[in-house]
Amino acid sequence: MNILVIGGAGYIGSHMTLQLVQSGHQVIVLDNLYSGQAAAVGSLPFYEADMADIAVLDQIFQNHDIDAVMHFAGYIEVAESVSDPAKYYQNNVVKTQQVLDTMCRYKVKQFIFSSTAAIFGNPSYTPIDETHPKQPVNPYGRSKLMVEQILADYENAYGLRSVCLRYFNAAGADPLGRVGECHQPETHLIPLVLQAASGRRQSISVFGVDYDTEDGSCVRDYIHVNDLCSAHSNALHYLAEGGASSAFNLGNGAGFSVLEIIQAAERVTGKAIKLIKETRRAGDPAILIADASLAKEVLTWQPQRAALEDIIADAWAWEQILCATHAG
Repeated sequence: MNILVIGGAGYIGSHMTLQLVQSGHQVIVLDNLYSGQAAAVGSLPFYEADMADIAVLDQIFQNHDIDAVMHFAGYIEVAESVSDPAKYYQNNVVKTQQVLDTMCRYKVKQFIFSSTAAIFGNPSYTPIDETHPKQPVNPYGRSKLMVEQILADYENAYGLRSVCLRYFNAAGADPLGRVGECHQPETHLIPLVLQAASGRRQSISVFGVDYDTEDGSCVRDYIHVNDLCSAHSNALHYLAEGGASSAFNLGNGAGFSVLEIIQAAERVTGKAIKLIKETRRAGDPAILIADASLAKEVLTWQPQRAALEDIIADAWAWEQILCATHAG
């Protein structure tokens, strides 16, 4: 298949392109490099442009006979979405609709959307399954839920079928060291912890050690980025075989606390990591764990690198590559 990967130079998108190419697909990347790295695209056909650039979209769809679109180009920072909601609604909703409209004009009917567990808001119960109430508590989560709702309307009106994949916490890196997580600034826990281990950061802050959890720190569900991408590959096959539009939660179904992450990182790296205990952040639930049983059943998906040490080991190898790059 000819697959357009929007955001294919970013963290998850770049891992996705590697898997797609390895599976024999033809991959075309569209990325404005807002948070992506051009080097991650390699020799693939690459259009450096905004996803709402209609002229570039027309060029891509005319030149490449696109079969399906994968969308990884959302803005993802919760705090920023609260301080600047216009930025998030414009990019995550309005510009995504431009992509969908272009797909409809060219009669491309398969769309895989990078959604988020943030659409659920504060959990009423955990593990969180697909029937959990959807009550997002920030503009980021609301913007993603809006796109899911738009997709339902577009299928009803235009026959555009989609799979929405709701991530919990993506982590890790390509085990071969070809791509990895490289956000500026970095906000995700595991790379921040590993920066503290490598010396690129003095310490790691733990926001709250008085939660109703075993060790008092927040518990989250971490999924290896390669496992995340394999779910997308399975979703692509599912749509290609005529599967109905669906949404799936993706996670390991097991939670790790912030303190467990730090302890595991110390074991993997052999480094002592200085932690600073801070007060809780507003809006942080004690526990967020996915019930991914529906994805496992319908998409015949199973995480392959679910062990926390494996996730951290791959991320640590990538952190060492970044350290060498910065030193150079």
